[in-house]
Amino acid sequence: MREQPARLAALVVRAPELAERVRKVVPAPLAGTVLVARGSSDHAATCGAYLLEMATHRPVALASPSLHTLYKADTDFSGYMVIAVSQSGRTPEIVELAELAGRKGACTLAFTNDPESPLAKAAQLVVDLGAGEERAVPATKTVTAELTAFAIVAGALGETGVSEQAAKELPRQVAAVLDDNAPAEELAAALVGVDRIATVARGLLYGAAREVALKLEETTARFTAAFSAADLRHGPIAMAVSGPSIVAFAHPGPAAGDVKSLVSELRARGADAQLVGPVEGSVLGWEASAPEALAPVLAVVRGQQLALALARLGGLDPDSPPGLTKVTAT
Repeated sequence: MREQPARLAALVVRAPELAERVRKVVPAPLAGTVLVARGSSDHAATCGAYLLEMATHRPVALASPSLHTLYKADTDFSGYMVIAVSQSGRTPEIVELAELAGRKGACTLAFTNDPESPLAKAAQLVVDLGAGEERAVPATKTVTAELTAFAIVAGALGETGVSEQAAKELPRQVAAVLDDNAPAEELAAALVGVDRIATVARGLLYGAAREVALKLEETTARFTAAFSAADLRHGPIAMAVSGPSIVAFAHPGPAAGDVKSLVSELRARGADAQLVGPVEGSVLGWEASAPEALAPVLAVVRGQQLALALARLGGLDPDSPPGLTKVTAT
């Protein structure tokens, strides 16, 4: 976790060069973008989908690999950009789908931490995350690098609200969060006796909420689910009466008001709901000056702190959760 500021700084420095390479290979006209990922990488891709659709003005979809690996769908990818995301670059179905998409006419990009991996060799363009070896099973620095890479690629293709100066500020903002453990430890102490947790967000932070839920599950073995604030209102809000503790993420921007309103509604129903982010009433925040497009990075780091503190309070090893491996073959 402590390596993240330096790793992100190195990635941000490479942003102009990466952006130029992306612009050279992207189809013109671009029909749309398909993202291929699993696990934490899929959560980064969820954030990336919002940014890329905003930037390119073209539809963005998250792929269902089983359509191709199991059902053998014959999909025409002509005019599409396909971004395959894998920390190791060795997940078989991600590699297989990247190869297939390339054969079917797609421009293929790989986000990976191993530029010599099978995925890197299968793609037309490789975005080397440069995060370095992940020694813990639950990924940390690779996930924030993936989120940053999506912001870089989206910014290369259109407007995301991230200036060059704002991007350069990100490593310092992450370092400030990492130097401020106390709020996360206090929230963790409040959640020690809780066996179910729900994370909630909307818009650009939804993927971050999904990643935090996974980190909590991986490190503490608690049942944790992530919800869009909009989806939670469609039925699942009934669980507020006797359901899990809720951790809701918000950052100044179009979605913040809805998330704050939901937290108020949940509390009125008797739920234990905590607000996280640089907004009024938050118990755990980060710098509000960060553009919303980069807020998922800061939210995920806060989630890492929370998962680490909660695992330690439960006497668990957060680096080596039982029954988990670094690469999952699917």
